Amino acid sequence: MNVKNIVILFTLIIGLAGCSVFKKNSEIQDTDNSVSIVGKKWQLIEINGKPVANQINGKVPFLKLEEKNYSASGGCNGIGGELTRSKNGGIRFAQGMSTMMACPDMSIEHALSKALLAADSYSVKNDILSLNKAKMAPLAKFKLMQENKQDLSGTWELDYISGPRIAFDGLYPNRKPTLVFDTSAGKINGNSSCNNYNATFKTKGNTISFGPIMSTKMACDGNGEATFFSTLAKVNTYSMSENTLTFIMGDIATMRFQRK
Repeated sequence: MNVKNIVILFTLIIGLAGCSVFKKNSEIQDTDNSVSIVGKKWQLIEINGKPVANQINGKVPFLKLEEKNYSASGGCNGIGGELTRSKNGGIRFAQGMSTMMACPDMSIEHALSKALLAADSYSVKNDILSLNKAKMAPLAKFKLMQENKQDLSGTWELDYISGPRIAFDGLYPNRKPTLVFDTSAGKINGNSSCNNYNATFKTKGNTISFGPIMSTKMACDGNGEATFFSTLAKVNTYSMSENTLTFIMGDIATMRFQRK
């Protein structure tokens, strides 16, 4: 082989190697799993290849991921459970408890729940999170939400509570419990649907705890007040979405309030 042919062959080898490196680098940039997905909130924008409206039943459908758990909503109920991540973009969602409200449009919630349980991997590109199964077309896509600082201050009214077999309106037929946060003083007050009450509270990140509850001593009909106080004492985390505040015990959504 003459010198000219050797030079040509060497040039081709270098060119092919360069293409290979470029391709690998492009693949890394296209699917950037080095981006942290936890501690962030993601808005659902596509499910099973179909676009999702900005609001479902007047609420933004979302997915929020923490180190070991997740919370989500398809525009109706709060859902959540345990989250497991592994190397190379592996992910698993375990089903937990959810609220049990009925809403006009439940289709997105049902599709989102199925997608979460089916997903086994994820990818991130340009602030778009895709949940996938077996490297097939994405089950669901989300865009990163720029969250405003969560401000608990103000008055909140209860519209859901878990546990009792009595319907919510039967538990609170005349007056819904309220909760008022004074964040500067670390105190809460409100009405249990019967008696006025107050207590202290502490937060760290999304964890929350309440001190002993002090209340007036009026006699109350039914179990509404007792249920409210006992459930409030058990919550340990919270999440906020627009004007909705959800209290959680473990991975169970136990109370939901609307800002007044």
